Amino acid sequence: MNKVLIFAAVGEAATGLALLIVPSLVGRLLLGAELAGVSIPVARVAGIALIALGIACRPAGDANPGLPAMLLYGLLATLYLAWLGMSGEWVGSLLWPAVMLHAILTILLVRAWLNNQRSRGKT
Repeated sequence: MNKVLIFAAVGEAATGLALLIVPSLVGRLLLGAELAGVSIPVARVAGIALIALGIACRPAGDANPGLPAMLLYGLLATLYLAWLGMSGEWVGSLLWPAVMLHAILTILLVRAWLNNQRSRGKT
């Protein structure tokens, strides 16, 4: 079972990385159509989520195996959405509130991760 989980996690993370780097190619290969316009940033956020999913599904001895994955997702989503907003090309009315929400959640996740690391060091 662990080998299947590892295979699936690596596959999802690799697909996520491809969506992040070359979303149009992935769209063409998977769906037979070019991704264009707003589908590019949406595909990249999906890629970030798939990378986090791959990390969350790795075999680990952590008490909270999803914590590093959610932390990575929150950080990358915050940075990418902020970059979209600063570039000015894709700015909807909820973009900056979404950036702020992801930033706050990322800060809270960093605190939880640090507390987890401290408590693991005490045992």
